[in-house]
Amino acid sequence: MMDWTDRFCRYLHRQLSQETLLYTEMVTSPALVRGGALHLLDHDVAEHPVALQLGGSDPRELAEAARIGAQAGYDEINLNCGCPSDRVQSGAFGAVLMKTPALVADCVAAMREAVDVDVTVKCRIGVDDQDPEIVLPDFLEKIRNAGCERVTIHARKAWLQGLSPKENRDIPPLDYELVHRMKAQFADMHISINGGIASLEEAKLHLDRGLDGVMIGRAAYHQPTDILAAADPLIYGTGTTSDPIQVVQAMLPFVETHLAQGGRLHQVTRHMLGLFAGRPGARQWRRTLSEGAHRDGAGPELIETALAQVAPAIA
Repeated sequence: MMDWTDRFCRYLHRQLSQETLLYTEMVTSPALVRGGALHLLDHDVAEHPVALQLGGSDPRELAEAARIGAQAGYDEINLNCGCPSDRVQSGAFGAVLMKTPALVADCVAAMREAVDVDVTVKCRIGVDDQDPEIVLPDFLEKIRNAGCERVTIHARKAWLQGLSPKENRDIPPLDYELVHRMKAQFADMHISINGGIASLEEAKLHLDRGLDGVMIGRAAYHQPTDILAAADPLIYGTGTTSDPIQVVQAMLPFVETHLAQGGRLHQVTRHMLGLFAGRPGARQWRRTLSEGAHRDGAGPELIETALAQVAPAIA
């Protein structure tokens, strides 16, 4: 979710659901430890529960990055072993780590030693010509033995050569059944599934079959109301379905504070474009924000103008 789930996105998503676990963009351990880019850890207390997603492959450096993240207040430290992008591969982390499960285990062990919060892993079912039936259980066994109790499995292979990151999200076939078999084999692990799941109804099917969690990425971003607004009552049995109009109104003080600190309106509103996806007035909402939020001096009144075009249509 690089360039997507920044702190503005997460604050918005938390207005829709109080219970779901939110994840940061991937932050590299070199950026934190060698680059001192601690601003990448900025977040609002309202975002919790929130996990810090780390990218890296050096156990000592990841341990230090995990320690920094835990001190910053994150509830979970997640090691990304699933991202297939070129810049991730060049740094020897992300999906390429599926080829070196022993190294991943060393990273997990070092991170576990450094922090008291959960250390988790997100992975693929394999990469390139690997046989997922062989490599995935071996991978899970090694990270479990290193102290990882929670893993999220993107139920596709990643092809490190020949497919773009976008293609790697769609072209390799999904193998949900393999993930369910892994839960049966590793019953003591908390196993979540990811990949191609685009509704709460689909998520509930996986949960009802015994998986411990479901991670939804693109659908939750592009149709946040459809995925997150009813998550608390439908999945967690708490609260009520969120009203996107009330969510927008709740964002206004946050926007005002951001602007007062020198921020720009589009940094927040770019994440709000899909709030009314598929509903009357959605096109006018998107157009008003897209065309106006970049302009100098744009402020909360633009959001109110956009909302006025949506609210009557919904009412």
